[in-house]
Amino acid sequence: MKADGILKVTLALKKRLEKALTASTVPGTVFVGPLDDPDVGNAALILFLYRIVPNASLRNTEHRVPSPVPPPPSPIPPPPVQVFRSPLPLDLYFLLTVGTRGGSEGEQQLLHALGFAMQLLHAESELTGTDVSHETVRVTLESLATEELSRIWALFPTANYRTTVAYLATPVWLDPPEPEPRARPVVEDQLFAGHKATEAVV
Repeated sequence: MKADGILKVTLALKKRLEKALTASTVPGTVFVGPLDDPDVGNAALILFLYRIVPNASLRNTEHRVPSPVPPPPSPIPPPPVQVFRSPLPLDLYFLLTVGTRGGSEGEQQLLHALGFAMQLLHAESELTGTDVSHETVRVTLESLATEELSRIWALFPTANYRTTVAYLATPVWLDPPEPEPRARPVVEDQLFAGHKATEAVV
């Protein structure tokens, strides 16, 4: 993915949560943004990207992706893969929080929606396809200690605490604008044996 990789993964994750929300039959939307954003409105679930860090194990690894050129019909070989020598692999950490709409039953409906969302993210734990440029991004549930969760919520002093879980999406590749140039093909191969004779100049 290019510079829009962070946005693509976030929108793909939102799309999956919307699928779960539809299955739960709980009314509302999925909002992407801070927990205390005034535009949350009637959101049933809130998705907030709270941390971005480099992926330590992939940091010095080249990134190989399929060519965007459609493969020709067989038996013509497919186009070569694109190689990015200096990509930036990232880990994205998201908070998934129930919304502020509750009604007379408090969070009961919203917890129902959260359960459907967690069930779907566990069953379909990879983001793939055109939404993420035909790459594979794994989504896993993260364990947050009480102290860490408290520090995160302290960033939103005007928001009341609500049920929250965390997810990690990785790897998210931010590739350079252009891939590594391909080496020119070998057009002539010569092999010389022995010593080449030299002409004497009189």
